[in-house]
Amino acid sequence: MSAALSFPEATRTVARRELTERLRDKSFWVSTVITLVILGVVLFLPKIIGGDSTFKVAYAGTNADAVATAVQTRADELNVKLERTNYSDEAAARAAVSDGDLDAYVTADSVVVKEKLDDQLAVAVQGAHRDLTATERLQQAGLDPTAVQAAQTVAPLQVDALDPADPRAEQRGQIAFVGSIVLYGQLIGYCMWVAFGVVEEKASRVVELILSAIPTRALLAGKIIGIGLLGFLQLLLIAAFGLAVGNTTGMLDVNADLLVPVAFVFLWFILGYGFYSSVFAASAARVSRQEELQNVIGPANMLIMVSFFATFYVNSNPDTLIARLLSIIPPFSALCAPIRMASGDAPAWEIGLALVLMLAAIGVLIIMGARIYEGAILRMGAKISLLDAWRGTRRRPAVPAEVTSS
Repeated sequence: MSAALSFPEATRTVARRELTERLRDKSFWVSTVITLVILGVVLFLPKIIGGDSTFKVAYAGTNADAVATAVQTRADELNVKLERTNYSDEAAARAAVSDGDLDAYVTADSVVVKEKLDDQLAVAVQGAHRDLTATERLQQAGLDPTAVQAAQTVAPLQVDALDPADPRAEQRGQIAFVGSIVLYGQLIGYCMWVAFGVVEEKASRVVELILSAIPTRALLAGKIIGIGLLGFLQLLLIAAFGLAVGNTTGMLDVNADLLVPVAFVFLWFILGYGFYSSVFAASAARVSRQEELQNVIGPANMLIMVSFFATFYVNSNPDTLIARLLSIIPPFSALCAPIRMASGDAPAWEIGLALVLMLAAIGVLIIMGARIYEGAILRMGAKISLLDAWRGTRRRPAVPAEVTSS
């Protein structure tokens, strides 16, 4: 007869079991595929709906060539693609505009379009028209347009920033913002798995058999670690897929600097999951039926939801006092801190304080959650109050079982 499992061995065994069972669950793979498809569509959508952004333009009048050259010059400055098209007469050009084969027909005094002149095309056409008209008027007044233009060309003032902003900070912040949205889904999804697992084992009374062989806290720790590891692996897959697709489509320029916000998201997934999973597990241990679960985890769900909406405020107003507090104080920091950290808006002392406070909160919650879990997990029937769960003691089955270590 071999010795009973130690606490570390029991924790690893439970974590391995949770990881294996969840990997066999079809819902995990379905959710993963759906997430990757949505992410792929979001990254490919601009290219799909963008199509060919080349504008087809025709010109009329005695100076059509000069107008076309001026419009093309303006378009090049705006990075707008133009294609000049010729038509035999004005009627044919207007018919082409009406049929959608021509985007604009530029005459001496008007621009013919079907419904509305595109904003970028309007800047190019109107700017060229203004330049040509101004040149003609200067020549009629006996002035040299080149000399006038040279006189009006003045070098801009040099900007001397005492605290220059990082040009890549905005992109890092946006990546972290998107990461926080994904992080919200991961936290709420995998913490719900923890809660469902606790209630499922309790309702089926399987937990009584398990706890006859291993410590209560080893079961809790193993369940949280196993499910959390699966969530981390899925998040890693999502990040790798998103970066690869973004780099392929040209939406992202993947480099070492871009990996910074991704690393922050992973860090705060670990911290946020450690915080919320303890709350979800302890709350779920208070009930014996799935129907009662939503009632006890409602406050935790609300906290995650409020934190999620807070990320939109922090992303738009990163320098406000409220944004700084949301990025420091648990549990809001789990979703809000990555945005300010990645964009460089958070000084080192704020980052350190946020990490210390979250780690302290996790430590307190693990101790409290484990005690509530231990005091409630074997008590069946009606919902157990927090006070009763806190005071309760674990009751072992009458006939203990023994588990051999592998």
